[in-house]
Amino acid sequence: MLSGLLIVLLPLLLGYLVPLRHAGALAWVNRGVNASVYVILLLMGVGLAGLNDLLLELSRMGGQALLLVAVITTCNLAALWWLSRRLALRLLTSPVVGGAPTTKLAALLGSLSLVAAVGGGVLLGLILGWLIGDSVFVHAERLAEWVLYALLALIGCQLRNSGMPLRQILLNRHGLAIAATLAVSSLLGGLLAAPLLALRWNEGLALASGFGWYSLSAILVGDRLGPLLGGVAFFNDLTRELLAFVLIPLTIRRHAPLAIGYGGATSMDFTLPVIQQHGGVACVPIAVVSGFLLSLLSPPLILFFLSL
Repeated sequence: MLSGLLIVLLPLLLGYLVPLRHAGALAWVNRGVNASVYVILLLMGVGLAGLNDLLLELSRMGGQALLLVAVITTCNLAALWWLSRRLALRLLTSPVVGGAPTTKLAALLGSLSLVAAVGGGVLLGLILGWLIGDSVFVHAERLAEWVLYALLALIGCQLRNSGMPLRQILLNRHGLAIAATLAVSSLLGGLLAAPLLALRWNEGLALASGFGWYSLSAILVGDRLGPLLGGVAFFNDLTRELLAFVLIPLTIRRHAPLAIGYGGATSMDFTLPVIQQHGGVACVPIAVVSGFLLSLLSPPLILFFLSL
């Protein structure tokens, strides 16, 4: 089990060891990550098409995802609300950045495009399965595994070259507290949801360890537990991002840790412009540190729990 964990973690560690000093190289890495995500989600859709009683399995996946979202969200909001009262981080006097980019629509469209990639993969799988036979599903799974290794190496390179110094991370106590609270409450939610979903305890923890990084959690879980649970992980973490877009404007002034923390790993990228616009410049370093820590923590946690 642990050997399988090391095999998957190795490309992540190798990528983290690569320093990039040229902006063009980092841009190439970013494009490679985006392309790899779409390829693997497409292949995940092909794998879903190979399930017996596809419509029944898809409805089951939706029900499991909704239940998982409900349990984890309840734990997250309760813990982050408690943290908001303890930290007393109020941003009523923080200046709001004028003309900050509002990318909510763009981010939502990006999320929907990933859903479309999975749907397109299901359609492609049904067509190829009819034309070629069931062997296409085996080949799709094998190809997805190799693309996954390449993706993990690129992600490791991204994290190394994110421009976030270790000293800045360790000294930002608000970002550390928010990331720790979100991670612990998510894992508690996954542990509580596991018996309700008829899953083993470690599988529930693995599903809860995406922290909003829906593309990666879907890929890692799907590679080990099959496309059905990969889909559950995908929609669980995608829902976190969509709910964050609603919660941030409503709560950030009175409960900033809750607003920043609920976005999970997305608070350093997709939801950051919304946090900046509604919370002001004081929120930005806190959100980036929290999102960075959760992004760094998510892949090893998922792989560790899946190896048990």
